[in-house]
Amino acid sequence: MSDMVWKRNEVDSPCIRICVVHPTERICTGCFRTIDEISRWSRMQPEERRAIMEELPGRAPQLRKRRGGRAARQAQD
Repeated sequence: MSDMVWKRNEVDSPCIRICVVHPTERICTGCFRTIDEISRWSRMQPEERRAIMEELPGRAPQLRKRRGGRAARQAQD
């Protein structure tokens, strides 16, 4: 028997098992992928996965925006 183990050369999923979709941005707060990207990930070509992986860090600031909290509500009154 051979000691070689067959491995696939694929782009790993960015999932970190914090699967919560932001209600307004519609991206996962853990991995920053869209619902569509998450559902299609296993069927994507490596090139498409790499392109998405390159975009993910740029999506993080979308979830760091603050809505204003109490101060914003009081300013509306």
